[in-house]
Amino acid sequence: MQTIERGSAGSARVAIVGGIHGDEPAGERIVSRLADELDESASGSGGVRLIIANERALAAETRYTDADLNRVFPGDPDSDEYERALAPRLAAELEGMDAVLALHTSHSAPPPFAIYSDLTESVRRTVTGMPVEYVVDSSRLRSTTLDSVVPHTVSIEVGRQGSEEAVEFGYEACLAFLRAHGALDDEPPTFTEKTVVAGDEEVPKGGGVPHVYFANFEEIPRGAVFAEDDVYTHRVDEDGVVPILASEHGYEEIFGIYGRVQGILEPPADGTTARGETADELATDESGGEETAE
Repeated sequence: MQTIERGSAGSARVAIVGGIHGDEPAGERIVSRLADELDESASGSGGVRLIIANERALAAETRYTDADLNRVFPGDPDSDEYERALAPRLAAELEGMDAVLALHTSHSAPPPFAIYSDLTESVRRTVTGMPVEYVVDSSRLRSTTLDSVVPHTVSIEVGRQGSEEAVEFGYEACLAFLRAHGALDDEPPTFTEKTVVAGDEEVPKGGGVPHVYFANFEEIPRGAVFAEDDVYTHRVDEDGVVPILASEHGYEEIFGIYGRVQGILEPPADGTTARGETADELATDESGGEETAE
């Protein structure tokens, strides 16, 4: 694990983590670029911590060496498995941070999206301050990921694995994250409302030739088949279901995750939307009601 310290324009302590999975080199590239470009001694009292997490897996160009790092938190410092022992070291590097952003790519199709497990005000600021339309509430899924264990952590899927587009989008998303928390003051942050999708259940894969028929966040009509192979035929029997991380070949055991749209997440109270409205103005619709995902 490599840790790089940079200065901040504000008082918040924030961190960006890349390279949790060794077959997702975009995160390492983004962190290295930020390390080259950010000021080492900015004027604020806070700080920016940049972390390249799983150097051994990155060197081997494999997702993990012994165990999936993003499935073993909080880990075990005495474990013989490299990633299981690495997990508590990484968590310790993030202790006390006001905001954390973890970078990922996937085999799934665009659009990029954010993921959180616990909606703190810091998390609200992170996700509404980044250039994504969708945010996934993963609190009903695994409890062994970085964002489910380390407070104020958001994960972001920046694009397709191995693509230059993912690197460029991820870099811009990191700048937006830093602006949202006051660590970068080159331009004002932009906060916008997001569509919240609750991740409900993983969709298992069996064997044979896989087929996926719907894209990420595309509503699956009642009665339609989302995905199938020689073992499973996954037919949706209710309205409002959308796929998350839908992929035919990206994952060995799942086609993706079923999600359900929960509502709209509003920007922080001191935020300003892309239209120039304050969050309070945006939260109230024409009828005087309020629609907020909590």
